[in-house]
Amino acid sequence: MSGPLTLLSCGGGHVDGYVHPDFSAVAGAFRQQMRRTSGGAAVAVYQHGELVVDLWGGTRNDEGDPWQRDTMAMCFSTTKGLTSTALHLLADRGLVDYRAPVASYWPEFAVAGKDKVTVAHLLTHSAGMHRIRSVIDNADRMLDWDYMVDSLAKSEPAYRAGTNTGYHALTYGWLVGEIVRRVSGKPLDRFVQDEIARPLDADGLFLGCPPEHRHRVAPLRPMGRVMVGPRPLRVMQRQIGEQVGRALSIVHSPLNPRRMINALVPRGIEDVLFTGDAMDAPIPAANGFFTARSLAKMYAMIAGQGVVDGARLLSPDTVEQMGRIRVWRRDLVLVIPMRWRLGYHLVATTRGLVPDAFGHFGFGGSGGWADPTRDISVAMVCNRGAGSPVGDLRLLQLGTAVMSAASGRTRDRVAA
Repeated sequence: MSGPLTLLSCGGGHVDGYVHPDFSAVAGAFRQQMRRTSGGAAVAVYQHGELVVDLWGGTRNDEGDPWQRDTMAMCFSTTKGLTSTALHLLADRGLVDYRAPVASYWPEFAVAGKDKVTVAHLLTHSAGMHRIRSVIDNADRMLDWDYMVDSLAKSEPAYRAGTNTGYHALTYGWLVGEIVRRVSGKPLDRFVQDEIARPLDADGLFLGCPPEHRHRVAPLRPMGRVMVGPRPLRVMQRQIGEQVGRALSIVHSPLNPRRMINALVPRGIEDVLFTGDAMDAPIPAANGFFTARSLAKMYAMIAGQGVVDGARLLSPDTVEQMGRIRVWRRDLVLVIPMRWRLGYHLVATTRGLVPDAFGHFGFGGSGGWADPTRDISVAMVCNRGAGSPVGDLRLLQLGTAVMSAASGRTRDRVAA
């Protein structure tokens, strides 16, 4: 990596960090974003196992304290990428078979027509288990692991596994995480630390947030209309119900906005995910606390065919299976075809899809992804969204700059 490149203060906050000269366009794109967006963020990029971008900027709280190198943010559904990776480690060791019934690892699951639901069905959101509002009476249940897995084990799927696809927005974490717990004998948050974070020397990769690291967390800030007021997700629920409902009725679509609400917004969720309670227990589809650098390093391991910095966590064969598209159909919850892999979805930049890349993005703009064909990974974390309720364009813009820089590096090597 090059020496430090300290960027000039811009707009409402600072931008600092390190960047390889070949990736200076990424620094330029990030600087422009920080001029337009309040709050703070960080971006990191690895290529060929080298940390080529490590930038952070803006403010981490309402007092205006600057974002620091070790600042973490809660990253919502970006967390699913970490949860999926945990299960793949067990599959790589021969302890989990993607084709096996979930009940072979979790016997209580084999009720209510779920005896033939496979691990792959869960990983591709094709198990019909997306409903959470129908399963729990209040979101505070999400802080009780045993309650959640028992409730899901007793639940009836919305459709026969494999016949349709609907984003398991919150249920995914407990469904996949309970397999990890049953097979490994460790709670998922401990498994992540023991088997992923420590081997990768990733200081900033947590499910929930341990008390000794809470001073590092950048509190979430308002995201336009969505997070204004005491009940931000109640506002989002109304917006989805009204706006999406009207749009679907105009085109006579069979899609049901109530299905989105059932999957995305259990009653009282704003009292859990937008308060300090979110740090107290692992919610493995939603409450990962990450630095961009640590998240990018996990995906760098995947991009490197299972190895980074000499630490091998996965075999190339497992990485190939992880990234293979399994589902092309339109998603019942997210509306668009997500091209589901085993726990990851498609990746796009402002110039279109990146065909061989896969990862997971989250509410508010965070996300991480890997491209094993180019041995490159990208991650961004932030404490304020700048666009729609499901994210914004910042990660796509950064991805465009990254891919352009990576392509230029490839051409230079060929020419040499």
